[in-house]
Amino acid sequence: MRFPILLPNIFNYPFTYESDIELKIGDFVEVPFGKSKIIGVVWDNFEKDSNKTFKVKKIIRKLQIPNLKKKTLAFLNWFSEYNLVPKGMALKLVLLSGKPIEKLDKKFYLNFENKIQNNFFKLTKEQKKSLNEINISNQKFNVHVLQGTTGSGKTIVYFEALKNILEKGFQGLIMLPEIGLTNQFEKKFIEFFGFKPAIWHSGITKKNKEIIWSGIINTKINVVIGARSSLFLPFKKLGLIIVDEEHDQSYKQDEGIIYNARDMAISRASFENIPINLITAVPSVETYENIKKKKYNISKLTQRYKDASLPNYEIINLNNVKLEKQSWISKEIISKVNFHLEKKDQVLFFLNRRGFSPNVLCKKCYNSFSCPNCSINLVYHKNKKNLLCHYCGFKSSLERNCTKEGVCDFIFSGPGVERISDEVKKNFPLKKVEIFSSDTMNKKSSKDKLEKIINNEIQILVGTQLISKGFHFPHLNCIVVIDIDLSSQGHDLRSAEKNLQLYHQLSGRAGRTGQSSTVYFQTYNYNTKMISYITDKNPEIFLDNEIEIRRKNSLPPFQRFISLILTGENEIKLEKEAIKFKLSLQNKIYGKILGPVSAPIFRLKRKYRVRLLIRGPKTLKLQSSLASIISKYKFSSGIKLSVDVDPISFN
Repeated sequence: MRFPILLPNIFNYPFTYESDIELKIGDFVEVPFGKSKIIGVVWDNFEKDSNKTFKVKKIIRKLQIPNLKKKTLAFLNWFSEYNLVPKGMALKLVLLSGKPIEKLDKKFYLNFENKIQNNFFKLTKEQKKSLNEINISNQKFNVHVLQGTTGSGKTIVYFEALKNILEKGFQGLIMLPEIGLTNQFEKKFIEFFGFKPAIWHSGITKKNKEIIWSGIINTKINVVIGARSSLFLPFKKLGLIIVDEEHDQSYKQDEGIIYNARDMAISRASFENIPINLITAVPSVETYENIKKKKYNISKLTQRYKDASLPNYEIINLNNVKLEKQSWISKEIISKVNFHLEKKDQVLFFLNRRGFSPNVLCKKCYNSFSCPNCSINLVYHKNKKNLLCHYCGFKSSLERNCTKEGVCDFIFSGPGVERISDEVKKNFPLKKVEIFSSDTMNKKSSKDKLEKIINNEIQILVGTQLISKGFHFPHLNCIVVIDIDLSSQGHDLRSAEKNLQLYHQLSGRAGRTGQSSTVYFQTYNYNTKMISYITDKNPEIFLDNEIEIRRKNSLPPFQRFISLILTGENEIKLEKEAIKFKLSLQNKIYGKILGPVSAPIFRLKRKYRVRLLIRGPKTLKLQSSLASIISKYKFSSGIKLSVDVDPISFN
């Protein structure tokens, strides 16, 4: 008997194999492929219109693993079509690198035993109302948005909703946007449920991944807390998906297999016919538009837990003060921070820039340090004593012979968090200061640092946007935004939306235990709309305005964008190929083609980059017509194509 076997590779079709073994769709099998053996899955259809003349080989064996559900296969087929990803690469997201584990001893699952404890968390009237609305929705596929101001107790509400699902014998998935959030979140989960969830992200060991993967497919593990890739775990009895901080742009996977994990989670819930809850303080524009169209249900939490008030906002107009040379903190801020420190308040200085300085140049020859692989400047990291490219990882020491004479005399232009940290230490020498960024908090030592922050053993934090994402610091009552003007720079269509969400989330870190709190914004643009939107406690004013702008200009979510980036080592050859490729697309796809133009970062990892942008109706006909052309088009040697459906970043 012949079977279609999909292999986890760049193929968009299954291969035909023979077997006398009784097999069904979704079974894992070991098959010969070339000179090696590989694990594949019995797929739901043979390759269509095949004119290939492969010799039909025999399946070696069936693996003793529960099969992938037909619903999972249907989702992967759709995922492939939507994101223009080969089906084999979609399957690769499900399979572990190497061979899936067939059998593990029960002892490996003991830590994850689902024994829900009775807890004593009391819900407010508002929380009970939201929970009731969620539970009504959580019967079959339904997108329910839980929108609540920061500190309103959204987590407890969806924990209760998840508890209801688990008690019915189903599995649950909670997705988080950042790895750095998992430690604190896991602690909160155990406190509520009384058992340990499985944690899934790129940083866990191969052995733990094997245990979790096996536990999920054998229904020995019932709850996973994970980053983007957790969505592709082989759940057998998935009953609820929760996407925390649904607006967070970290859900976009922008390398390798490109997809938006939030949107794909909604699609998987649809194929599984199960509910999905989106959790946010400020919804994304796409989510808000779906709420307005009544495609999504919504519950709102307007009161902070224990009636804690939202922080006050205060604008520091830098046009009226003179900053000292090589200083970024005004004397007015120093005075206000001292006031907060005297009250034992914890303080955060916020600047969304890693490192010490984003630009290093010589004041004699005026040459700066730029990345040899990418068209961007190197960032100086004082703590590591090197210059670093945040895109390709290139490192260099801070030394160079000057073209004028001797060695270069360096100037550090612009601040990063390390530079602000130095200035903070200078102004507050008796206080413990800690940098809170992806460079410092995605390490083993970060757990200890978090404990010290929570206990107010660290009085002053200097942080990037990582700190805005779901952390609870009970003593944080003062936030200083060093340079809000920096956020408004650039030409990103989503920059206003990103800023609104970032600063609402950031403000929400303050005053969570009921004490008065203040957020201070330093700015040279005192009357900008952005600041008024940020300081307005009703984000819907901004969202309504933003939706209207996008509707008038046919921008997402009212049209679909597909970004096509061609990369190559020869700039002239690449530009010619881009024009040729555009001509092959012209009049053959359901959309308008813009470009080609050089990408804003026109050189990345030693490859030049040229962008085409397709805009068209929100229909799979657009992807289908594009896929048909791409499959037949032969790119010149050394030129590669990357496809990004619904791009968020335009770098």
